[in-house]
Amino acid sequence: MPSTRALGLYRQNAADPVEERVNANAPLVKRLAYHLVSRLPASVEVDDLIQAGLIGLMEAARNFDVTAGVQFETYASQRIRGAMLDELREADWLPRHLRRSMRDIESAMVKLEHQLGRPATESEMAAAMNLSLSEYQELLGDCRGHQLIYYDDRDDDDDAPHMLDSLAADMLSDPLNELDEGNFRQVLVDGIANLPEREKLVMALYYEQDLNLKEIGAVLNVSESRVCQLHSQAIARLRVKLRDWTGK
Repeated sequence: MPSTRALGLYRQNAADPVEERVNANAPLVKRLAYHLVSRLPASVEVDDLIQAGLIGLMEAARNFDVTAGVQFETYASQRIRGAMLDELREADWLPRHLRRSMRDIESAMVKLEHQLGRPATESEMAAAMNLSLSEYQELLGDCRGHQLIYYDDRDDDDDAPHMLDSLAADMLSDPLNELDEGNFRQVLVDGIANLPEREKLVMALYYEQDLNLKEIGAVLNVSESRVCQLHSQAIARLRVKLRDWTGK
């Protein structure tokens, strides 16, 4: 005769098998995929992220420990995001020509800010790059997914430690590393504070309120593509401010 405890465990496992966890949390994969793809170039297919995320979800469902004191959704979210990021790394999702385009924008921005003593407008940026306003805005849209810091931002010297090495967990206790991180945070905070109001609002809604581009567009009464342009331009301004930190 099975014990009461054994029967309890059986019912728990029968009511919550791996397949049931996967089916119940499949919408989570789609939600995370669409949130992530909104920050990436248009060349990234959301279906690829969903497929990778489902694999992560299945692994999470198989490996989840109900005695760990963590909700399954919390645990699964980490595994799903990790699987999606692994997929992006393997696919080399950001073409280098997009980085070159953004750095062209950053170079023009640096020159104009020195000349004007203030953030340049889109019209001024377009003129400085010999582009029409629509061409400049289209370029901003193409650069969707550009990040504040890239892996290769600080490793021009082959003999120098890779940027990621300076962020490794076993170096966090290094006072110089902590000072470096503190300086980065302060420069970033100051850079955001000095953004034009509309770009500052986009960054706040996107990163603090966790709204997607479509939702931000509804708040600002502009198109989703326009929000994408404003976000790309804000990232370019911040990268300019962070040049001393990145060494670029």
